[in-house]
Amino acid sequence: MTPFPDQTAAAKAASKEVALALLGAGCVQVRSDEPFRLPSGWASPVYMDCRRLTSFPAIRRQLVQQGLALLRERQVLDGLAAVVGAEASGIALAAWLADALTLPMHYVRKQTRGLGPGSQVVGVLNPGAPVLLVDDLMAGGHSKLNFCRALKAAGVEVSHLFVIFDYATFPTASLLEPLGLTVHSLATWQHILEAARESAALPAHEIAELETFLHDPVRWSHAHGGISSVNPLL
Repeated sequence: MTPFPDQTAAAKAASKEVALALLGAGCVQVRSDEPFRLPSGWASPVYMDCRRLTSFPAIRRQLVQQGLALLRERQVLDGLAAVVGAEASGIALAAWLADALTLPMHYVRKQTRGLGPGSQVVGVLNPGAPVLLVDDLMAGGHSKLNFCRALKAAGVEVSHLFVIFDYATFPTASLLEPLGLTVHSLATWQHILEAARESAALPAHEIAELETFLHDPVRWSHAHGGISSVNPLL
């Protein structure tokens, strides 16, 4: 996973705007008792539900435009052949992006359904064509590993992933770096924390819980019954 330089002041302001939109849409959930257990095995006191965004047309238009601006700035769209949505939460976002770019849109399933290599990807693909993988968020990275393998098995090139939200808390590099995958996101938990502090969008005790978690997410996960290292077998 290729990191990008520290955000500029303009980029930080844009990420804060995204964080406020996510908070305003009720996408942020915080638990102080029973932690959230992510599919990858990590435990977390916070959960991001980007699926709610389909119900907020103004916010989703805002996020699509900000996503396109970010991808253009990083020259990800140059020569792009198609946009691929990850089942299931990435499909709507991929459709919105593909429509704005007038590009073909496909989607990649979580499982092959017994149809053989490459059958996870639905759509008319051109072998060797560069595609953009799109999902709503990234937490542990295991599902992205599965999706990228499926796309490569289908014969297309995938080196960029766009998500609205990246947890940016757990060690995903060991999973994604071998794939040469660069992750582009609009906001992280750090941006949520900063926006929540300034806007009082979350109660003080929830902000404190998020602060504690972000201090050492891996240790927090281990202490609350989650995994404490990347397990490629999950």
